[in-house]
Amino acid sequence: MKQIRQVLFILFCLHLSTAAIGSDRTEVPKGILPLQAYPAPATVLRDMDGEIYDLEKYKGDWVFVHFWASWCGPCVKEMPAIQKMTEILQSEGLKIALINTAEDEDTVFSFLSTYAPNLRPLMDRDGQVTEKWQPRGLPATYLVDPRGQVRYQALGGRDWDTSPYLEFLRHLLKSD
Repeated sequence: MKQIRQVLFILFCLHLSTAAIGSDRTEVPKGILPLQAYPAPATVLRDMDGEIYDLEKYKGDWVFVHFWASWCGPCVKEMPAIQKMTEILQSEGLKIALINTAEDEDTVFSFLSTYAPNLRPLMDRDGQVTEKWQPRGLPATYLVDPRGQVRYQALGGRDWDTSPYLEFLRHLLKSD
């Protein structure tokens, strides 16, 4: 009987230690797909002020690469969440590449002034950069690791400003 209690006690301790080890890991939230890592496509665009953005310059950081358009219903719904997420996580090191797909400046300016006035849009005027990334629809988000590798993809709108997504992104920012 004493041996059975010892074995049960050991099993219980093992269970607690594996639970504690596993609790350090953050689950991938619903809708985010882990990918076989591959190099991020070359992404050089201008923002609405004409300043050049080159994704290559952000090696060393996690980058949230997001493709959107004003006519896209899920994009409209998701944009305020991206605004809030950006406000929360930029000070923690997350970089944002908010890429508008083939719309003019007036449309983009009007849209963002309503839904996300503090975000800096990058203008893919001819859609060529979007084509390199090959999203299967809009909105589409890619998470690029500090080595410049695409590691995750999210298709469709997400509640980026909610706990599961924020904690996941924080976990990424601390891991690499």
